[in-house]
Amino acid sequence: MKTVGIAAAGQSRSCPHCKATILKSSVSCPLCRHVLRFGSTGAEEHSNRVPCPLSVEGTINHPGAGEAVEYFILMEVRDEAGKIISRQSLGVGALHQAEKRIFTLRVEMSSASAPS
Repeated sequence: MKTVGIAAAGQSRSCPHCKATILKSSVSCPLCRHVLRFGSTGAEEHSNRVPCPLSVEGTINHPGAGEAVEYFILMEVRDEAGKIISRQSLGVGALHQAEKRIFTLRVEMSSASAPS
């Protein structure tokens, strides 16, 4: 008989649909939004959420006249000592005259004691 243990807080896995790295405790993928475990409800997952501790939105614009400019989105996560835990390229692109891009960064949290 197979025993299913509770995932340790912070353990990750790959979403079988989009291959994003997600929390092992996730009921649905936050990127592609596919349901990963039937029998669990979305309401159950939302009840374990902590209010969003960080949400930042910013806009970049082409600097004005001239040729296209390129951008590179880099995200770093550091621990309390400043050591890099994760560093990822989230996207690249270019802006032509009169174009702009809007970026949003959200950190969502849930209780680590959520059922797995």
